[in-house]
Amino acid sequence: MADNITFFTIPTDWRVPGAFIEVDHTKAVQGLPTMPQKILLIGQRLATGAVGAEVLTRVTREGQGGAYFGRGAMLAQMCDASLRANKYTETWALALDDLAAGVKATGTVTFTGEAGESATLNFYIGGVKVPVGIGVSDTAATVAAAFVAAVNANTDLAVTAAAVAGVVTLTANHNGLEGNKIDVRLGYYREDTQVVNGMLCAIVKMANGAGNPDVLDAIAAMATGSFYTIVSGLSDAANLTALETELASRWGGMDMRTGHVFSAKYGSFAELGDFGAARNSPHSTLPGINGCPNLPWVYAAQYAAGIQFSGANDPAIPFRGIVLPDILAPLEADRFTDVERNLLLHDGISTCTVDDGGKVMVEQVVTTYQTNSFGLEDRSLLKLNTKWTVDYMRYAFRVAVVTDYPNHKLAGDDVLSRIQPGQRIATPRLIRNTLIATASKLVEVGLLEDLEQFKKELQVVRSTADENRVNAIIPPNIVNQFDVFAAAVQYIL
Repeated sequence: MADNITFFTIPTDWRVPGAFIEVDHTKAVQGLPTMPQKILLIGQRLATGAVGAEVLTRVTREGQGGAYFGRGAMLAQMCDASLRANKYTETWALALDDLAAGVKATGTVTFTGEAGESATLNFYIGGVKVPVGIGVSDTAATVAAAFVAAVNANTDLAVTAAAVAGVVTLTANHNGLEGNKIDVRLGYYREDTQVVNGMLCAIVKMANGAGNPDVLDAIAAMATGSFYTIVSGLSDAANLTALETELASRWGGMDMRTGHVFSAKYGSFAELGDFGAARNSPHSTLPGINGCPNLPWVYAAQYAAGIQFSGANDPAIPFRGIVLPDILAPLEADRFTDVERNLLLHDGISTCTVDDGGKVMVEQVVTTYQTNSFGLEDRSLLKLNTKWTVDYMRYAFRVAVVTDYPNHKLAGDDVLSRIQPGQRIATPRLIRNTLIATASKLVEVGLLEDLEQFKKELQVVRSTADENRVNAIIPPNIVNQFDVFAAAVQYIL
């Protein structure tokens, strides 16, 4: 090699006359990179769906989930909910069949008496209104039959109905534990009719569902894929642990396919606190709520999709205030107090609030990570903002090094004063400069602070064990979130 400039498609010993110019695109993209992110929804399917189990399927429009996975299927409901909260992020779905040995949850609605007036009873099943018309002198059996007809006419509901005399039995569409959390109530809004003269209605909550499918089948199906936000409609501890374990294996330096799983938990303050306190993973977020009319997997999908949209734009901006468009607020008596929500956040349960107009909004998003390997409290990966900001920084630094030195020679810094311009060569000092330049851009977009500290503590050295390797310690001081303002008013008389 005699030339100073390194070419990749033009030989150095070419003698035939002509002008030959190659195109080098490696310096074309300037500024910080855009990190690719996708949503994956995992839930149960029905046999009426066109797509089988464990088949990764892209969804782009509302209604597609019903065609792919069966109308009324958990996964179909998750698809629609996610797209209503965030239709811009690339979204995929992965279905699981019911566990054959599982049991469907059931509940009952019992009518007694005879209607003394005409009215419309507004039932809500999984947050979806089911109006039932009642005429004067209608018997309990007549009203029960009308209720059954109204339920079964809406094939997107999470249950089917059947009646014997005045007793309606509601049966979850799926086998499994999740059906126990399907909310059934008479009336939600003040204007809803809840009482009819001469007619009584008693509701027994959904219960006795058992046996969730194993999410390990879904993990195998997504083995080669990369999904940044994963929503699991299955919220039992075993399946969450399996997903957390898989994502932990991907988060390391050799894989770097960062992923995070969301799954909603419904229950009382004590139930949520106990469940959250028993978990400890930086790769899971469990929004908790009590008395929510909507399906928990719908709540999880909208919670995650809204956060994903915000985090993709800027991972460091607090997620509070993100509105969940389809979620009905719990009644006042069911909402957690400030003190209770604070305690839940210390137990790894993420929270929401309700505004004066009844809109449910994200309040604080934490991971379930609470203690380190010694069992001591550790806040280093408590907030999802922290994890996602560091994820993006890792991606930005990696892209910068790979872009500036895609196929370069490696030498010590002593050659810098003697090498000719145009040589594809990397040295620790040049790589250091690349990292500092990237850090400067991160400062400009408000993700990194204290650039001088970064420069001082940045270490880039050539390996003593492998002459073809450079090792580095990259010490970014990430920006934080303005969550709390505390002050004392010291007044003067």
